[in-house]
Amino acid sequence: MENIMEWDDSLNTGITAIDAQHKQILDFINKLHIAAIKGDRDIVANVLTDLINYTISHFDFEEKLQQKHGYPLASAHKKVHDNFVAHVTKYKERHDNGEDIAQSLSGELVTWLCNHIKNEDRDYVPYCNKPAGKGVLSSVLEKS
Repeated sequence: MENIMEWDDSLNTGITAIDAQHKQILDFINKLHIAAIKGDRDIVANVLTDLINYTISHFDFEEKLQQKHGYPLASAHKKVHDNFVAHVTKYKERHDNGEDIAQSLSGELVTWLCNHIKNEDRDYVPYCNKPAGKGVLSSVLEKS
C-alpha cells in the first residue's frame, strides 16, 4: 500500500531532534491512511491513540525548546498545539462512536503537518540557532 505522505527536504527545520519527531508523526499519518484503506477500525483506533500521545510529547518538547530560547510567540504556538490535540481527540471520539473518519483525517493531517512545519515551526528555528548558552538543546533532551 502506498503512503499518503513522504518526507522531503522542504520539511526539515534544521533541528535534528525536531525533524526526527516530525518524521515519527508522518509515520503515524501514513499508518492511519493505510489502516483506513484496509478498513481496519482497530488499527485506526490504536494509531489515533498513539498519534495523540506522541504529539502531546512532541509538543511539550517543542514548547520547552521555545521557552529556553526566548521565542516571543511561544504562547501562541502552544495554543496552536492545544487546538490540534483537541481537534484530533474529537476525531478519535467520532471514530470510537462508529464514524468512519480515518481517510478524511489522514488527508487533513498531511495538510496540517506541512503547513505547521513550514510556517509556525520555521518561525522559531532562528531563535534556537542563536547562542543561548552551551547545552540548551541537550538540557531539553535530557529532561524529555
